[in-house]
Amino acid sequence: RVSQPIKIYSTVARDFLAPHTLYRWIGTGLLFLIYLIRVLVLRGWYIVTYALGLYLLNLVVGFLMPALDPDEGAETLPTRADDEYRPFMRKLPEFRFWKNTTVAIFLSLVATFFAVFNIPVYWPILLIYFLILTGVQMKGRILHMIKHRYVPFSLGKPKYPGKTSSVSSVPAK
Repeated sequence: RVSQPIKIYSTVARDFLAPHTLYRWIGTGLLFLIYLIRVLVLRGWYIVTYALGLYLLNLVVGFLMPALDPDEGAETLPTRADDEYRPFMRKLPEFRFWKNTTVAIFLSLVATFFAVFNIPVYWPILLIYFLILTGVQMKGRILHMIKHRYVPFSLGKPKYPGKTSSVSSVPAK
């Protein structure tokens, strides 16, 4: 009974924010900036930051993957120029990507208020390991894109130039 108003409020908020992509991502960017400033000023919570980085990397990979993998026999993308236009369908849609990113950053920010999560580690090792993981993951994604000839970003259906009209406008009387 107590959770019912919370569910209603979250649904209304999601419905309101859904069409405002730019503003959603600006808000998430500001939240991430607040998190980074807090971690840098306090000089701690590197394990939380590392876990956040790994989770965000996982979300990015899911965002770049097609919903149906061509390696598994699914033919989802046009392979010839005369094939019908089909937009790129993502494994992780943009709204869920944004929502999961924002929730992860918010929870990481909350974790910085609890000393139990401030585990002492040598952060340069975590940074190097994260960069290696990022490089390996992105290399795999890029090779997959090249192999199956797709780009995970579509700007809509391609537009072709129409025929130019040789008829001039009707002269005024």
